[in-house]
Amino acid sequence: MAQKVELKTKVTDQSVDDFLASLENEDRREDCYRVLELLRDVTGVGPKMWGESIVGFGSYEYKYASGREGEWMVTGFSPRKSNLTIYILPGLLDEQEDILERLGKHTHSKSCLYLKKLDDVDSEVLRELVEDGIERLRQTEGCTVTSP
Repeated sequence: MAQKVELKTKVTDQSVDDFLASLENEDRREDCYRVLELLRDVTGVGPKMWGESIVGFGSYEYKYASGREGEWMVTGFSPRKSNLTIYILPGLLDEQEDILERLGKHTHSKSCLYLKKLDDVDSEVLRELVEDGIERLRQTEGCTVTSP
């Protein structure tokens, strides 16, 4: 029997605008507004707060072979102290090396892209990376981008 997992990080009623306006670092705040517009344009849905510090776009339901299932954002970002984190899901960055090579200065894990400054990367390549991640998500999870 499938086990629906109640994640700690989920959609909240917190205002995205209030959250971004509260960021003390002006450069990071401006980068966030630029990423917000890019992700809104790519996904076609508005942003929602996921937990206290993640701005997410869309949602999808996932189910692992183990039967565990839940709901998660399609893509999103978080202004962390040391970098701007962009979530490219689900764990596809290792498969996107050809795009990452053209992106510019960054680091990454399986699902997270870390940027010191948005100006360090090519915004069109970033768009391509997010679009590719969403398309791969649609193919692997059979999902559509919906608003939570």
